Amino acid sequence: MKKKIKISLLIMSLLLTAGLIYVFTYVPPIPEQHGIVEAKLFLGNSSKQPLFVGFGGGGGGNDWTRNYLKGKRDSLNIKGYAVLAIGYFKSNGTPEYLDRISLDAISDTILNYTKHPKIDGSKIVLFGGSRGGELVLNLASRFSHFNAVIAASTSHVSFPAITWTANTSSWTYKNKEVTYVPAPLKTISPALKGDLFTAHSIMLEDEEAVKKAEIQVENINCPILIISGKKDDQWPATSMSNRIMERLKENQFEHYSKHIILDGGHIAPLEQFHLVYDFLAKNLPPD
Repeated sequence: MKKKIKISLLIMSLLLTAGLIYVFTYVPPIPEQHGIVEAKLFLGNSSKQPLFVGFGGGGGGNDWTRNYLKGKRDSLNIKGYAVLAIGYFKSNGTPEYLDRISLDAISDTILNYTKHPKIDGSKIVLFGGSRGGELVLNLASRFSHFNAVIAASTSHVSFPAITWTANTSSWTYKNKEVTYVPAPLKTISPALKGDLFTAHSIMLEDEEAVKKAEIQVENINCPILIISGKKDDQWPATSMSNRIMERLKENQFEHYSKHIILDGGHIAPLEQFHLVYDFLAKNLPPD
């Protein structure tokens, strides 16, 4: 009887080991929707409108088309800006997961909209919150045709894809995966409990991986505004944003840059949107 129990336990252990190996070595195939972006343009009435490009975060969908942001869309239109809402995953026709999203495809989509006769293609501002903040910093550090960047509750590194294996990058550039901070085994428990702050903090413990995955923000060729809430419960946004500013200083960044720390949580930047209007008025006003 004891022998049978030992054999059963051995089999279970082998199966568990095999399962873990499979989970951490299996690479999901690139989806058929790779490179497809959903975009919707909201125009104001003026003739040469700067283009405000809005990205949502890790929840997916096209946030800037939703009713909860209608007031901000309308205000931007009234102030003379066109708003381009972009959904890059879990949106119409796009990939289901935040997994190896093509930065090139997003950039090309934005440029296509600057051909509109009412758009001023020399004034493009990127706005992204949370994983969308990570996205806009990755975009602006690789493409020089953007003219202002606002990253809210952002990271300073690229994190892994939001998939059940989490072993691919969230982004690709020129068909290659952007270097990311890997998720070790010990992130599974807090992630399953919904404790994303702890899961991200564990990933950031790997100093060597963090160094390789840092977004090269010094390559951005325009003004930058970073906004974070010091009570963010999703990830350590304020400390990561501080690191962005340190990197800019280390590389003698020549453009305007500022990090505003709010006494709030993950969505605090949206609650203090006047800071965005002020930044735009000073750095990328309509003609």
